[in-house]
Amino acid sequence: MRASEMIKSFEKRIATDEIDENEEKVFHFILSGDGGGDFTVLLKNKKVKVTEGLKGDADCEIKAKAKDYEALENGDLSPQWAFITGKIKVSDVSELLKFKSHFKKL
Repeated sequence: MRASEMIKSFEKRIATDEIDENEEKVFHFILSGDGGGDFTVLLKNKKVKVTEGLKGDADCEIKAKAKDYEALENGDLSPQWAFITGKIKVSDVSELLKFKSHFKKL
């Protein structure tokens, strides 16, 4: 699965029942290279909406090469190693960790 498809699958993979109904967060994913793209993920009213392009002010911005993001999601790249080596850049790690806690793995 390509990075762009992984991001688009968030609408099905995020456990919305665990999200506070008053929570509203915007995440920007900027994935360069083949299979990448720019995406906005909005968590609002216990729903997840993924759109192409960068919309609104992000609470957290995630930048990576598409191939590195794919490796991360597939378990071929450790999140800690990706962060330490700069393969993934995150503007607010605490927001990303909260976001990640709602994920269902591929």
